[in-house]
Amino acid sequence: MTTKFIDRTPGIQRAVIIDPDMNTHGGAQPSVKQPQGVPVARRYEESRIDEAAGLAIALDLEIAATHTARVRKPNPATLFGSGKVEEIADLCDEVEADVVIINTTLTPIQQRNLEKAWEKKVVDRTGLILEIFGRRARTKEGKLQVELARLEYERSRLVRTWTHLERQRATGTTGGPGETQIELDRRMIADKIKVLKGDLEEVRRTRNLHRSARKKVPYPIVALVGYTNAGKSTLFNHLTRAEVLAKDMLFATLDTTLRTLKLPNGRAAIISDTVGFISDLPHELVAAFRATLEEVLEADLILHVRDMSNPEAEAQGHDVMQVLNHIHPELDTSRMLEVWNKVDLLDEEAKDILYARALTDRAVNKPHMVSAITGEGIEKLLTDIARKVDEAGTEIDVELAPQDGQLLAFLYNQGRVLGRFDDEEGYIHLKVKLSDQALGRYEQMTGSIKPQDQW
Repeated sequence: MTTKFIDRTPGIQRAVIIDPDMNTHGGAQPSVKQPQGVPVARRYEESRIDEAAGLAIALDLEIAATHTARVRKPNPATLFGSGKVEEIADLCDEVEADVVIINTTLTPIQQRNLEKAWEKKVVDRTGLILEIFGRRARTKEGKLQVELARLEYERSRLVRTWTHLERQRATGTTGGPGETQIELDRRMIADKIKVLKGDLEEVRRTRNLHRSARKKVPYPIVALVGYTNAGKSTLFNHLTRAEVLAKDMLFATLDTTLRTLKLPNGRAAIISDTVGFISDLPHELVAAFRATLEEVLEADLILHVRDMSNPEAEAQGHDVMQVLNHIHPELDTSRMLEVWNKVDLLDEEAKDILYARALTDRAVNKPHMVSAITGEGIEKLLTDIARKVDEAGTEIDVELAPQDGQLLAFLYNQGRVLGRFDDEEGYIHLKVKLSDQALGRYEQMTGSIKPQDQW
């Protein structure tokens, strides 16, 4: 009897990354406009390739080579010209690549033709991101959302790549032409999409019920948003002492996580961490994750976490705001705080420049410079969070008897006590600011609110 084990571990696939450069003039990359009208430079060539490499590494691919391909005029059949297609084919053969990653979105025809020309598997940027999301999804909702996005993407990819798609299936008793296999596949995908949308609608209804229940609880909601790998999960762990997966990896976190956040004034809040964004986020994913992102936008306060050590910080911030404005065109930015993270990776000169920028920033809320690793700036951030969630609310005057200890504890925990006076008979007079949720809870506990005279 042999003692040797059979190794069934799949081999590591080698990938070549091709970054199409659509800038036909060869000069500086064109700029895009932020919502405020401030121009933002498009990504550097190295940054685009590094990001694509990060996506590939997240799928356990080995980077065999990278190449920037100038595209003066996109070819409808292959994107690249014939000479460039041959050049890339030689590169793939030279490094013995198994997969070719194109760092842009390909049409179904382009993908099929390139696979034929190179005899390699070709994956575009959208397919790459969808594959990562498929691996990262853990909850039922996350899996449904990713599966819906994948089917929406694949529905347009049925382009008779294989011969079985050209066969016809006879129907009825007349032996007529029937429907081709490709038409049958399209119909099956359409049926699956219909079922998934129904399942997601049920999830949306459940989310609405949970959201309504949370609104009855007197806790403000704080949501983290930001570019992938900006340090949201690390910040989340630092603020809540939780142990959410936090890695130097694109899309390490996908499913939404909720935890309790203790604020300096004694109040508690609920903080949520969810999926990060990326440039050219596939519209299929934006649509599928709409319910999740809509809930984020309904938070009392949104923390936009940014990696300020990244040279592409401005462009990344623009990408995040672009997605948020797409989901909620009338987004109230007064409910948003920018958190400039990873300042521990900056030298003193760069940190001083960034600090000056923060002081002169014209946003409604000044940005906070923090390090989720070292804790720098965290206490000041927490103080500002407490101040912001207390801005909205109603001031009331309350008189409590000495035995009303439960009400007194509630007001201190869930409100902001602006003043207190204890009279000779032991009664406690408070001026308190309560959020709408806390006010509703207080009314349930007492039956009514009795405004007091000034004291």
